[in-house]
Amino acid sequence: MVKSCLILCFFALLVIQARSDLADDQEHAQHPRLQTSRDFEALDEELDTRFWHDKAQSILADKLAGHRKLNENRAKNVILFLGDGMSVHTITATRAFMGDSNKQVFFEKFPYLGLSKTYAVNERTPDSANTATAYLTGVKANYGTIGVNAQVQRGDCVTNSSSHVQSIGQWAQEAGKWAGVVTTARVTHASPAGVYAHVAERNWEHDGEIISSKCSPDVNTDIARQLVEWPVGQELRVIMGGGRSYFRDQSQHDETGVSGLRTDGRDLISDWREIKKQQGAEGKYVWSLKGLKETDLSKTDYLLGLFDTSHLPYHGDRRRTHYEDAEPSLSDMTEAAIKMLSKNEEGYFLFVESGRIDMAHHATKAKKALEDTEEFAAAVELARKMTDEEDTLIVVTSDHSHTMSINGYPYRRQNILSLAPNLADDELPFTVLSYANGPGFADTYSTKDGRIDLSHADTTSAEFEFQATVPLSSETHGAEDVGVFASGPFEHLFTGNYEQSSIPAMMAYAANIGPFAKDKINEE
Repeated sequence: MVKSCLILCFFALLVIQARSDLADDQEHAQHPRLQTSRDFEALDEELDTRFWHDKAQSILADKLAGHRKLNENRAKNVILFLGDGMSVHTITATRAFMGDSNKQVFFEKFPYLGLSKTYAVNERTPDSANTATAYLTGVKANYGTIGVNAQVQRGDCVTNSSSHVQSIGQWAQEAGKWAGVVTTARVTHASPAGVYAHVAERNWEHDGEIISSKCSPDVNTDIARQLVEWPVGQELRVIMGGGRSYFRDQSQHDETGVSGLRTDGRDLISDWREIKKQQGAEGKYVWSLKGLKETDLSKTDYLLGLFDTSHLPYHGDRRRTHYEDAEPSLSDMTEAAIKMLSKNEEGYFLFVESGRIDMAHHATKAKKALEDTEEFAAAVELARKMTDEEDTLIVVTSDHSHTMSINGYPYRRQNILSLAPNLADDELPFTVLSYANGPGFADTYSTKDGRIDLSHADTTSAEFEFQATVPLSSETHGAEDVGVFASGPFEHLFTGNYEQSSIPAMMAYAANIGPFAKDKINEE
């Protein structure tokens, strides 16, 4: 009996030891101890306990000071900065791209931060059309629709004006403020169109797209025409971005000899100029950085800048292809817009979009996404320096996320665009940044050879497509919440987690305009 007990106890101990060894193995696998990078040198101050306590003390003091005196001035001006596709991961990766994880992208210094929920009425993962409707009009809509409520389905050939929803740009205009739009995408693209357009299909940027959808351009007004002809678009004091080809007919050529895309024989740029002339206003159209710099903004009532046939170049490509002297950067356009709109004593609403962060992610070209995010932050910093926190509210957010993640165990100041220091179980390297899906699959897996060895690949190249798990010609959006950063009057409203459609309500309340003006809110 005793012998049997001893045997059982022995085997029980073996099982316990095996489980313990397995747990240890799992722990080591989950939290590997990597060889220290020879290139890494710790900052002396970071080795000192006092450094971290002093840093926390400084942050705490700033927060306490902010809470002691809330900025409840009425916002004369409101600027909404939109980083298209700028996920939280994108912001974090941009810090590292700037040199170190302890860096701060400029708008991360804003005193108040919240998270917004980005879903569409009919889709969990949104697009830039329904999100623009949410953060500009305060109404959630269906995927692919702009400036209409969820009664409208994408591609509906006939919509009723009763389904149209008004943007904060319109509320500002009705309050006597000026409004403007700046983007590195086409000015008719989904995000900027949310300021002035009402369409059942985001792709209806010119009349030919409506015809391709088997709908009538006589019944449905394309986005470019709405910008030029409809009241809100017509009264935008500043319009800057790309998309010249969407304003001219196929038989017409632009300033660089490129044909237009329209099929109705119209030249909407000439029409815009004529409308301004009939209004007795000084309307200035420019198509190059030179033209923008030569414009006397003090003598200009309306400014239309269309700097490319389609989207403006990626910011990094401006340097690499010597476009810096040909087309303006986001910062160039932001500066001109603020100077122009600041002439109005009643104030203004300005929408500024970095549209190509999103497009770089779709292509799994992470370097370009981070370059554009860095320039986006520079434009925000410029705007904050040009304005006063006492009367100008600046809100920075994104419309939706992407599937890029930061993985592996990279060293503290390792290039974020490089390979992880630890190999995978197949003894092959992998990139620190990777996507859940997208064209980067071609750099991930080969049908013939299996997973691709990237040991000799230049992952720091702007054209490198980062690894992706699932093969898709275009990487998808993500569905998680996105950050909202605020500085200026009523900045404290933007904390917490809320619907994306709450953003224009809070901006309007701060400015005392539209349906969310103070006298229209029940504060009991």
